Amino acid sequence: MFDQIKLSAWQSGLRGKLPLSLPLRVELWNGERIDLSSDPPRVTIRIPGPAALRYLRSPSLYSLGRAYVEGAIEVMGRAADIIAVGNALAASGAIDGAGKGRGRLADALGLRKNHTRESDRDAIRYHYDVSNEFYAVWLDPGMVYSCAYFERGDEDLATAQTAKIDHILRKIDLRPGQALLDIGCGWGALVLRAADKFGARCVGITLSENQAALARERVARAGLQDRVEIRLQDYRDVDGHFERITSVGMFEHVGVRHLKDYFSQVARLLAPGGVAMNHGITTTDVDNGATPYGGGQFIDEYVFPQGELAHLATVVRAMQEGGLEVRDVENLRRHYAHTCALWTDNFESNATHIRTLTDPKRFRIWHVYLAGCAYAFAHDRISLYQIVCGKAGSDVGQLPWSRRYMYP
Repeated sequence: MFDQIKLSAWQSGLRGKLPLSLPLRVELWNGERIDLSSDPPRVTIRIPGPAALRYLRSPSLYSLGRAYVEGAIEVMGRAADIIAVGNALAASGAIDGAGKGRGRLADALGLRKNHTRESDRDAIRYHYDVSNEFYAVWLDPGMVYSCAYFERGDEDLATAQTAKIDHILRKIDLRPGQALLDIGCGWGALVLRAADKFGARCVGITLSENQAALARERVARAGLQDRVEIRLQDYRDVDGHFERITSVGMFEHVGVRHLKDYFSQVARLLAPGGVAMNHGITTTDVDNGATPYGGGQFIDEYVFPQGELAHLATVVRAMQEGGLEVRDVENLRRHYAHTCALWTDNFESNATHIRTLTDPKRFRIWHVYLAGCAYAFAHDRISLYQIVCGKAGSDVGQLPWSRRYMYP
């Protein structure tokens, strides 16, 4: 048991490590309150017993997140404030940047994930098959679960998601009658738009049964069964040739060691003269390491098992090694920070309903995950790139003179 002397020493140590003014209140099991700022606290951490003090003695995003998710501590406040306070705690010097070098250590020990068809399928279903209703509550009406595109920054989420899809389809110069493959089609928003507005013939693939079922329903309701096919299929098992290929928010599940093979498959499926676009999250660590302070470890364990982020340089190299030529690169980091912030607001505004759709642990995971992503994008820990490419060695006449065709 902690006696009063040890408790006082712990409090002094805590104050000595943390910023001078942190809008945090720590409530102890004995009723005592410790305020880290003279201003009203925006976040309260409730410690149920002496054993839980260790989470604040050597805090990291992983240990704090794990303690909250598993119910070892209670955390109250807006998600954005919780994440900001958590980062301040983790950066306080207690563990000197936990999480840095984790990716490199994993490589050295041969611990990178294997990414078999079975393990990838299970990981996708863990994340996406919570329930379609769960996602519908906080996504836009089109259920687009990827970075939106804001031309001004004041658009609502639905408008920005439609703009994102159109931005992608213009970037690949999609024409009527062309065959389009969407790798990781989600609930079908992109293929529906490509068929209805651009007149394409589309195949969308996903490993999520829930996504496939709803996407097929949406295709039927739109009367587009003759132009859109939704498959429950691994990208490694697709055959045929497509004039256009898109992959939006999917390659993060491929694995760094498998990127060359992934892009080789894209190149093999791409018809001569075709255009592909990869839209995905990257790390800003040039060595493909995890995000700092244990944030990546938390994501690995609780949110995206099998997920791995590569640096942009690694992605471009893997594309070239896989037989693709990079033609255009656009950074949408600001757009994804704003998208995640809007998702966080939607999630918190509908928290009462969301609690009825899932268990308390998963609710807590998502409560901090969405806001954590917004923070990570805003602070340049992760980024988002759209990369347009074609087959390497193509005739130079296939390349556009300018980017003007991408904009209406």
